[in-house]
Amino acid sequence: MSIKIKVGAISLFIAVTLGMTGCSGQSDSNNEASATSPQETTTLRFSHFWPATSAMQTDVFEPWAKKLETESNGQLKVEIYPSATLSKADVTYDSTAKGTIDIGAQVQGYDAGRFPLTQIAELPGLSNSASQMSCMLQKLYDDGDISTEYNDTHLLFMMGAGPGAFHTVDKVIRTPEDMKGMRIRRPSAIAGDIIEATGASPVGLPATDIYTSLQRGVIDGLSFAWSPTGDFRITELTNAHTNIPFYSSALLVTMNKDKYESLSDDLKKIIDDNSGKVMADIAGQMFDREDSRVMEQARAKGDTIIEIPDPLNDPDWKGPLEKGTQKYLTDVKALGLDADAVYEKAKVASAACKV
Repeated sequence: MSIKIKVGAISLFIAVTLGMTGCSGQSDSNNEASATSPQETTTLRFSHFWPATSAMQTDVFEPWAKKLETESNGQLKVEIYPSATLSKADVTYDSTAKGTIDIGAQVQGYDAGRFPLTQIAELPGLSNSASQMSCMLQKLYDDGDISTEYNDTHLLFMMGAGPGAFHTVDKVIRTPEDMKGMRIRRPSAIAGDIIEATGASPVGLPATDIYTSLQRGVIDGLSFAWSPTGDFRITELTNAHTNIPFYSSALLVTMNKDKYESLSDDLKKIIDDNSGKVMADIAGQMFDREDSRVMEQARAKGDTIIEIPDPLNDPDWKGPLEKGTQKYLTDVKALGLDADAVYEKAKVASAACKV
């Protein structure tokens, strides 16, 4: 072989080797750039009706949103819209199902007839605290007793408010007789049936409309747990309260199903790990703390507070409560649903969740 051919072969070998080395270096560089590139962020728009200053916002929803963001290394971000600014309080569930919003919190009773089995848990005698109510609702959902009512969304967690009470301006309610002819705001069909059984007129209003309605005389009083009377400044207008556990409101936080399914398995797991009973417990404990705090504030300012701790065994209140309970169960059975079976399941869950 000639010297010229040998030199050419050597030159070709060096060129190929250098070319392969260069390609390898470029590939490594690209891989490194890919590994260090920022992850895509998914922003979830969350709508609820509580004020921005409420404990629900500051003690439950904000820490929850922060936890999702932290555990996902910024891949999940929750934008919270309080005070029903993104969706009206009574259509938030539907807005979530349709994808108008990504996550929504709502009182089931605001959407009349939509969650008839769930609202059986609101009946008198089943819950004496928000923690018990939240636990009971989540258990009924997890056991499949009420889960079919939420098939069009991805439910995150259930929660329940503390026992309802009556709050009025000047008019003290001691017996059902005192309520005759009064216009009382009701949060749900169950509370409405019981209010009607006392001779009062139930008026359906979202929480955001109570203050102005009370101020203008549209209603004479309201049924509400203690916590939201502080959140919505109702205690500024009321000075007479009747502590009577005649109902407890059911609430939910749910997510658009398509939005949830669009997430990676890792992000789904982060959401799942921060859903269910762990959040039901946090919400229930918050409600209980706030119920006690707001009630003590009312007591400190000299409001009249009447205590009726066991109305189902009270000779004056037993009749209206039982009448309202039976009316609701009959109405649910008329829909072709096994209300009696769910009522019995609710009693079992109530006992298991008793604090």
